[in-house]
Amino acid sequence: MVAMIKGRAADLVDEALDFGVVPGFSAIGYRIRKRLFDWEADPLEGRSVMVTGANAGIGKAISIELGRRGAEVHMVCRNADRGEAARLEIALESGLEPELHICDLSSISSVREFGTAFVSGDASLDVLINNAGVMPPERRKTDEGFELTFATNVLGPFLLTELLLPKLRQSGSGRVVLMSSGGMYTSGFDLDDPELDRRDYDPPKFYAQSKRAEVMLADEWQDREPEGGPVFCSMHPGWARTQGVSDALPGFNRVMNPILRTGAEGGETAVWLSGATPEEAPGGEFYMDRRPRSRHRVPGTRESAEDRRRLYELCRALTAPSPD
Repeated sequence: MVAMIKGRAADLVDEALDFGVVPGFSAIGYRIRKRLFDWEADPLEGRSVMVTGANAGIGKAISIELGRRGAEVHMVCRNADRGEAARLEIALESGLEPELHICDLSSISSVREFGTAFVSGDASLDVLINNAGVMPPERRKTDEGFELTFATNVLGPFLLTELLLPKLRQSGSGRVVLMSSGGMYTSGFDLDDPELDRRDYDPPKFYAQSKRAEVMLADEWQDREPEGGPVFCSMHPGWARTQGVSDALPGFNRVMNPILRTGAEGGETAVWLSGATPEEAPGGEFYMDRRPRSRHRVPGTRESAEDRRRLYELCRALTAPSPD
């Protein structure tokens, strides 16, 4: 009975933090929840985990912690020099040597080349953490003609996941994690204008729409995957102190800096998800601090099952190989 009362009290504190947004999303919420629920750092020996955007910020912190827990880490980075520097740092911090792969998530051709080569190789893969993301200061198009935020945050991860599904299915305990953002709460997804070409460029709004898309795609994949296949989920890292945040949102970073999470705190749930069982962390959920959270807080942002299906089909069409 005492344990039940304590458990319910912890749940009530957690719910209050989540409702309050600022305490819940900041380091305050993370540190209170960690103590309330007595999180353990479970070992990950034998797990092979791929992390995109692994050379900086939350991605690097995730890679370090994965290595510390014994996982085989595959780093996916865009820049070879920065990737190698991060690889050496991660190896020093974790005690395990990660493997570095070079791939530009904004480039459909680069993703296809990398994903195809990885699937044809001998390496196993248990977990894919789609962490890489951008919020460019001005509207930019990729060489393939896509808006950069949409290409990097939506199309690249979509294609990489689709290409790596054979490896993840072979695992027997595969999992895909899409790193979304609290910004997605402010946005739905405009299927009639997916790259927001008809709107003036607004970095946070474009970013928020791309992060809403990631949540939608995770849910759609989970609905499509047969029972026993990989588990798909999305997550919110909370408000973390990273170079990406300080560059993209200097005002927010300046005001909130004292209570921002570290990269390791922002990435902790992704590490936990890498080893969690389907019973501990079911697919088709949106997680923050090891617990499923609501996907919607703002009116007008809710999508339907048909919207998710249309987004999936759109991404598949846009990333399809060019006809010969």
